[in-house]
Amino acid sequence: MTKNSRWVNVGFQIAALVLALLFTSLILLAAGAPPLEAYKNIVTGAFGSFKKFSDVLVSWVPLLLVSAGLLVTFATGLWNIGVEGQITLGAIATTWALRELQDTGLSPSLILFLAILAGMAGGAVWALLAGALKTFGGVNEIFGGLGLNFVATALTIYLIFGPWKRPGVASMSGTEPFDEALHLSLFPELRLSPWALVIAILAIVFVYFLLQGTYFGLRLKAVGKNFRAAYLLGVPTWQYMMLSFLICGALAGIAGAMQVTAVYYRLIPSISSGYGYLGLMVAMLVNYQAIWAAPVALFFAALNIGSIQLPIVLKLDSSLSGVLQGMLVLFVLIVEGVRQRIARRS
Repeated sequence: MTKNSRWVNVGFQIAALVLALLFTSLILLAAGAPPLEAYKNIVTGAFGSFKKFSDVLVSWVPLLLVSAGLLVTFATGLWNIGVEGQITLGAIATTWALRELQDTGLSPSLILFLAILAGMAGGAVWALLAGALKTFGGVNEIFGGLGLNFVATALTIYLIFGPWKRPGVASMSGTEPFDEALHLSLFPELRLSPWALVIAILAIVFVYFLLQGTYFGLRLKAVGKNFRAAYLLGVPTWQYMMLSFLICGALAGIAGAMQVTAVYYRLIPSISSGYGYLGLMVAMLVNYQAIWAAPVALFFAALNIGSIQLPIVLKLDSSLSGVLQGMLVLFVLIVEGVRQRIARRS
């Protein structure tokens, strides 16, 4: 890619951002709210203090883990919509491990390590199920993933109100909180765990080098670019598809484990917090380039946290951030289509 074409691509991306902001501004004006004031409150809510920024990082950790995993399945041309359920199964498996191991006399550090591994395994198994439906059952991964998401949610509700219900009460607030010794350590006076932060950064670095610098990553991309051609060239295509599901599910499972051990300290009904669907938008927005996943995920996390200010200050619903995120992805896709059309003509 030449320097000029690189700048042209940047220009198109900026145009998409401007269009998304303009469209969201029109919605705000229609609602009788000042757009600049709304955007100012979002920025203040996300970056107004170090504590607020640390809350953004708390949201950034699971989002980055999920986005990293989705980049692997995207590389093989697969839409792993079931990533929401994989986060949930990771959280369920982590909760199960903590419940089983908390009274065994093992050290808290070892219990936490084993619980995170269990979460990783839970997410991977759920992803492999979606992969098996696709590979051996001919079920489109979008429909199979959505179905498994519903099953994962139903299983969570059953456990919270059934076998794992709090003594004497079944509550939507979740299971009994775990002992403080089984919480990942936090920075002083903050909700952010340094361990969770390190794990998320290592995950995106791993995926970056996997896709950019390994023969394995090259084969994954070959399967995604042209399944039949890759098969004819000797690439074991279905095996690579299953491996991409495995890696993505494992990272989503770790995200679920972080939600249990570093954020909520218990299993709650909405444990995935929508990070799976948000991760899909991040992966689409970065055009499958892992190097951009971290800053884009941070931007989305900042919108999520900053929008909490809107109902407090402007009496607006915090879902405005979702509108902006969705419009941003939509306009990026539209602008990219226009760019490709222009490129073909020239």
